[in-house]
Amino acid sequence: MGLGATLVMDLWGIVLKHTFNVPSSNYCFVGRWLCYMPEGVFRHRSIAAAPKKPTECAVGWIAHYAIGIIFALALVLLASPRWLQEPTVLPALILGISTVAIPFFIMQPSFGLGMASSKTSNPAQARLRSLMNHAVFGLGLYISALALSLVLRAHA
Repeated sequence: MGLGATLVMDLWGIVLKHTFNVPSSNYCFVGRWLCYMPEGVFRHRSIAAAPKKPTECAVGWIAHYAIGIIFALALVLLASPRWLQEPTVLPALILGISTVAIPFFIMQPSFGLGMASSKTSNPAQARLRSLMNHAVFGLGLYISALALSLVLRAHA
């Protein structure tokens, strides 16, 4: 579910980029942030200005999908076994939207972007983009759970 939901979110980003010229999220910055952690550096004035790390892009993309898997596991732990057999959109959407708290209150401040992108040139737009991405992730959780339940039913 986590892989599928993250893929749905990435496909959404591609559609936005090619249809509306909205820049894609830069997961290399996530990798850069993570690659600095073993050195004891957890916050940056500007993650974009921090010197690049050799494996940052690979680390960032792996972390992006790993985080999607972790969020999906959280949904599985919070949802009833019945939900996994017959998924409904609301629990997945609620979890997806709630995950926006991680970038708003941990990642963006650590990247030097301020709480909930408050230091960006257009905070409202950045917040809306994050919220939309995480809502799409929630829909991706539902779509992935629905597909998985159909496959499991077909093989039962």
